[in-house]
Amino acid sequence: MVKRLFAFLGAILAGFWRTIDVLRRVVLNAVFLLLLAFVVVLLWRALPAVPDGAALVLRPAGPLVEQTTFETPLDLLRNGGVAPSQTALHDLLEAVEAARDDTRIKALVIETDRLGPTGLSKLAELRAAIVAFRQSGKPVFARGERFTQGQYYLASVADEVHVGPDGFVLLQGLARYISYFAAALDKLGVKMHVFRVGEYKAFSEPFTRNDMSEADREASRDLLEGLWTNVREDLIASRRLIPEKLDAYVNAYPDALAATGGDAVSAARDAGLIDRASTRDEWRELLKARVGVSEDGKDFRRVEADDYLAVVRATRPEQDDQVAVLVAQGAIIDGSDTQSAVGGDSLAHLIRTAREDDRVKALVLRVDSPGGSAWASEVIRRELELTREAGKPVVASMSSVAASGGYWIATGAEEIFASPASLTGSIGIFALFPELAGSLDKLGVNTDGVATSPLAGAFDPRRPLEPAAAKTIQLGIEHGYRRFLQTVAKARDMSAPEVDTVARGRVWTGEAATKLGLVDQLGGLEAAVAAAAARAGLKRYETVWPRADVGPGQRLLQRFVATFAPVAGLSGLSGLSASPFAVVINGLQQDANELLRWNDPRHLYTHCLCEAL
Repeated sequence: MVKRLFAFLGAILAGFWRTIDVLRRVVLNAVFLLLLAFVVVLLWRALPAVPDGAALVLRPAGPLVEQTTFETPLDLLRNGGVAPSQTALHDLLEAVEAARDDTRIKALVIETDRLGPTGLSKLAELRAAIVAFRQSGKPVFARGERFTQGQYYLASVADEVHVGPDGFVLLQGLARYISYFAAALDKLGVKMHVFRVGEYKAFSEPFTRNDMSEADREASRDLLEGLWTNVREDLIASRRLIPEKLDAYVNAYPDALAATGGDAVSAARDAGLIDRASTRDEWRELLKARVGVSEDGKDFRRVEADDYLAVVRATRPEQDDQVAVLVAQGAIIDGSDTQSAVGGDSLAHLIRTAREDDRVKALVLRVDSPGGSAWASEVIRRELELTREAGKPVVASMSSVAASGGYWIATGAEEIFASPASLTGSIGIFALFPELAGSLDKLGVNTDGVATSPLAGAFDPRRPLEPAAAKTIQLGIEHGYRRFLQTVAKARDMSAPEVDTVARGRVWTGEAATKLGLVDQLGGLEAAVAAAAARAGLKRYETVWPRADVGPGQRLLQRFVATFAPVAGLSGLSGLSASPFAVVINGLQQDANELLRWNDPRHLYTHCLCEAL
């Protein structure tokens, strides 16, 4: 009886398990078929239509970047299902350039509401492309619900600028404020040893001072004034402003508001910054009148930049010869790339691959980096040098920041282009060593032991730094600085003493660097690519953007995420109005993350304390 009962129960459980197994197979097969169908749709879907007489619509989301970050589903889960918005600058440049001579495109529409904080040089480069579009005789219209300074700088290039009825135009000028930790480190018992060459190499100052040094104050003031002069002149030229009115708006904004009873829109209109205020429906009706009505009669005739670019690329004839644009974006670290840093080994491998590719006839290095590991910077520079020795031209193009280690790698090129607003130079080197003996003593923790030689255990942060160890680091720093000077001198056909006069850690604008001999030409990415092609003797060529972190499977996955993220609500908006607490905490977190990325095997760093302004 018991055996029959167990046999009966066993049969029931076996049947239940077989049912579960069948369901599992059905579900997995169904998911597989759905994914397969999605892949087929992605690969074979029809290209979007470009209506005749349409307006090309630019709606950049997040900051403009040189290369977007690849987000895997795991990244999305880690970030709470939110994909950070980014827009590739070169995509917008390519779209605007193609639309300039495309008879199907009648106008350009810019909507800036989702544009995040972006370096001035990137905005200036996009503005220059839009100016060229306007010169073809096609109108440009721009609108924002409100304008931050960067958003307005882009929008101001339009023929007609609109703002929401309750919006504003916020022009603040430029500033550079830094958190200093010396007093906090003293309270914690942390002694920070700093080794550097160059009075302007200010990266280490936040750890040793409680305020800005006079050298850094002088350099920062000159830098900001130079950048603001460029912005001011661009705004005056685009909007045909009276300079005194613009200066009064920026420097005495409360007075401008008081004159209009607190009406920010009227204050902006009185200063000549906008043409009119409009609601969203009024804006849509205006564009219907200026551009034309869509087939369904609900909107103006339009094509989004992404769709337009897909059509342009698909119909462009393939060329045998290529100019490869390789991007160095973020801090430079030893080893492999991360989401926010360029790995010396990864980029070196990419350069070597391009060098060995017979289709690639020339190479452009697009630099958007404040520097980092001196070791990794030299690894990258050497691969560029080998590429030139192999007979392939190399041109460097500076984005928002190409300073310190970013400038080091640029010296591997035979010609350097920069935007007037690029930040470059910062030729210097430093090292930091935290001594934690005081902190541990406060906690009652002591360190003791033995060693076989003076330097054994000398770099243990739990112990006071020995003079011999400090001397070793300083000698390495001085040698590294001399090596930096010699590298620049050889690349720029200067003497080491001549380089030293413009080095010592000082940051320059691209415009100033051109006058000092550190940069060859003022120009954007398009000019750099054209120069590389000319050096290679190319008349017809294709511009390609190789990257180490994205293969065919990852590209397909990226398209999957891009397609379904908006549907699933996984698109993050850029934080244009973060709370004051968030600004402080995020700033400290960014500083900490920057330090955690440092992994130079010799602990020597070529990094500038400069942001993409």
